[in-house]
Amino acid sequence: MEATQRGERTTASVPATMRAWVLTGPREGAVAEVPVPTAAPGEVVVDVERVGLCGTDVEFFTGHMSYLHSGHARYPMRLGHEWCGTVCAVGSGVDKAWVGRRVTGDTMLGDGTCRRCRRGHQHVCEQRQEVGIRGDRPGALAEKLAVPASSLHRLPDSVDEASGALVEPGANALRAMNAARPARDDRVLVAGPGTIGLLTAMFARASGAEVHLLGLPGPALEFARSLGLGRCWTDADLPDLPFDAVIDATNAPGLPAHALELVEPAGRVVYIGLAGSPSLLDTRMLALKDVTAVGVLSASPAIEATIAAYASGVIDPRPLVAATLGLDAVGQVLSGGPVLGAGPKIHIDPKQ
Repeated sequence: MEATQRGERTTASVPATMRAWVLTGPREGAVAEVPVPTAAPGEVVVDVERVGLCGTDVEFFTGHMSYLHSGHARYPMRLGHEWCGTVCAVGSGVDKAWVGRRVTGDTMLGDGTCRRCRRGHQHVCEQRQEVGIRGDRPGALAEKLAVPASSLHRLPDSVDEASGALVEPGANALRAMNAARPARDDRVLVAGPGTIGLLTAMFARASGAEVHLLGLPGPALEFARSLGLGRCWTDADLPDLPFDAVIDATNAPGLPAHALELVEPAGRVVYIGLAGSPSLLDTRMLALKDVTAVGVLSASPAIEATIAAYASGVIDPRPLVAATLGLDAVGQVLSGGPVLGAGPKIHIDPKQ
């Protein structure tokens, strides 16, 4: 009776537990049986189809993620904020038409009442939850996931599971590219050939900009070249060119200052990468070069535009996925297991 009152369901009986990957401490995690979520008022339950693992998940796994030390997150926790799936149940107050729809969702869940939320900035709400990251909101490394219906974004049939689970990083990348404001034929330098950097470069190329990519010698730059990003450099061979915008998508503490050195006067520097230690900037150079510096935190404002870009074929993110594995492989991947393919992204299928 309680399950019927708390949420509408598509089947008469629902298993009491499901498989999920639970992180219990630094470098300690495993697949466990956990209670199946119910659809609370205003929420839905999603059958998870794909989940992407990212650098934030690695930081939680190692214990270095700052939220663990600020009190915004704690063990045990369930990771997974890059996801897609199909709605299987809705709670009271939610349109039943959501059932059966393929969706992805916003990671950032504001309280909906504060000044920032009322101004459309729920992704920086002081009291926000973040799916799989902050505020005890379980993530998608499980067979099912409960999220507010207000956070959902519908996926068209032309966006498959691999692309659907790449909407969140793609929207971060699109926001970074938009913050750089490249005009056609502007020269943009993207530092960092990881998932965010590559997607940022792909969006910048689609905008008509001349795109350059800066990285370390090795397979990451070779993979970038395989995507048609031909202007790939290391610090040793980076040409002396005027860059109208520089986007830092690395975790290198020295890169923010280097980006400021490389950008043209009156240009723009975008910071979307996060280092494990503070980065120093000479604000005298920032002012004397008349440079605009922008920080990007989340995907929220660009999710719909990213879905549209994937659906139209303007951007195809799927080559970035090196492999799709089951829940049992999560720990091995987060601990830096064997390289499984050329791309930087590993996806998890909770049903495997």
